[in-house]
Amino acid sequence: MILTAFLAIVFCAAISLMLLSAIAFIQDKRFFSSAPKEAQEVIVPRKEELFYGARTIGWTLMIFSFLMILGVGVISIWDGFRNDFTFIRFFIRFVSIFTIYKVYDMICFDYFLLMKFKFFQYYFPEVESVYTGRKYGYNIKSQLLKLLVIFPAASAIAARICTLFQ
Repeated sequence: MILTAFLAIVFCAAISLMLLSAIAFIQDKRFFSSAPKEAQEVIVPRKEELFYGARTIGWTLMIFSFLMILGVGVISIWDGFRNDFTFIRFFIRFVSIFTIYKVYDMICFDYFLLMKFKFFQYYFPEVESVYTGRKYGYNIKSQLLKLLVIFPAASAIAARICTLFQ
């Protein structure tokens, strides 16, 4: 369980790094497909870099974060194989990592970074009017759907696949 908690922390750190690289350095509108439609409509594409080399730094951080996420998956599965995990143990590991991540996402990204500290609005001030008056950043229904339905289902499928290969 300690390894699972550690992997969840690494997963959250990787997603945070990915968010930072996409918003602060790369600044490509294609990365904001999960943002509300109203925000996507007002985002002005950035042709110029924030500073010389910003996109290179961003893409380097993006690749590093992707490798961290891949590492979390590989270590989760490898350790499960090594310790003869059953379906339920794999499922608990995967759903725990996803649940910790989603709670972190909802609290840190959606509430604190977006609504409280206005991190996204700092780099894209044109979206300020979209978020004015909101108490929560993204659609809470879709967030809860992921937390309560999609992530458990994906965890069950991944756990089943892992137990097939043992």
